Amino acid sequence: MSERVEAKRVFSSPVHFLAFGLGAGLAPRAPGTAGSLVGVALDALLRSAGADWSIRLVVALLFCVAGIGICGASARRLGEHDHPGIVWDEIAGMMLVLVVAPDGWRGMVFGFILFRVFDILKPWPISVADKKVSGGLGIMLDDVLAALFAMAAMTILLATGII
Repeated sequence: MSERVEAKRVFSSPVHFLAFGLGAGLAPRAPGTAGSLVGVALDALLRSAGADWSIRLVVALLFCVAGIGICGASARRLGEHDHPGIVWDEIAGMMLVLVVAPDGWRGMVFGFILFRVFDILKPWPISVADKKVSGGLGIMLDDVLAALFAMAAMTILLATGII
């Protein structure tokens, strides 16, 4: 069982502050869901600033790359590979999914649900990455794979007119 991390520790360390999604990872229940909502908010902010899909993709990919170092450093300092409070990976994954989501609340809701389903259920090969890859790369990889699955599902739903 993961040890609860005190807010003071998160807010006094830039690495933990980022890894814990600006504090979202401190949520007592479902911190991954809280982190995913931060990703939704960041995507909405980028859209409102006029960022098209290509800019949002670059930002999401930068979050993914930065997350390897951020999540790895936070995990090492906490002494736990993938502490539930580390949610930078959910933020980055959520932002990736929303690159293919249409504008409006429906796209964001479908993207959020699809990402959370794949992130929680971890079908193959996500489950393999989650168990076999360690460090910051391992923390990020399962969420990036969940995002790719969700993006594929979103694309199918869009192509069939469901969304």
